[in-house]
Amino acid sequence: MIKDKKILFLHGFYASGQCIPALTLREAFEGRAQVLTPDLPIHPRMAIAQIKEICDKENPDLLVGNSCGSFYAQMLAPIVGVPALLGNPHFQMTEFLKPRIGEHQYKSPRKDGHQHFVIDEALIEEFAELEAIQFNHCTPECKDRIWGLFGEHDTLAHFEPLFLEHYTHSFHFPGNHTPTADEVRTWYVSLIEKMLKEYT
Repeated sequence: MIKDKKILFLHGFYASGQCIPALTLREAFEGRAQVLTPDLPIHPRMAIAQIKEICDKENPDLLVGNSCGSFYAQMLAPIVGVPALLGNPHFQMTEFLKPRIGEHQYKSPRKDGHQHFVIDEALIEEFAELEAIQFNHCTPECKDRIWGLFGEHDTLAHFEPLFLEHYTHSFHFPGNHTPTADEVRTWYVSLIEKMLKEYT
């Protein structure tokens, strides 16, 4: 049974807690499980601190990430003792950010109304520091409790080989880096249900 379980969804770098995957998960689990979809800060250490605070307060049963959110979920799952589903994890955010220095706009609305942000060298260095230690908390116990879901047409993140150096369960779906609502309902939801039944 998954009723009354809590799922914490961690969105991608350009996204928010109102992005399509977040909204689709909330809709798919309505009346069955609570899906928390916070807006994460652009700075990674602040984002990690916020996720830890939410975990301490809400005690989620599962972390679900997409892209940069999967980068955070992978690092935090062993620390907070919660299984995680990593959708198209981006384990080298520095390489993603370097060609994108400058001002940008979030692709989905944020609760605070701030839609613009800046990528600069300081932000890239923050990510570099975390990248260097991102697998430090991997343990034999979490090898089976952190699953990966990879879009077969993802042109941004190609980290399944690196994922499989640390974890066991890898799955594919016929999509791009950011899943559509239909792909979330078809692929993410079924794996989330399976993980909730198996690990909680």
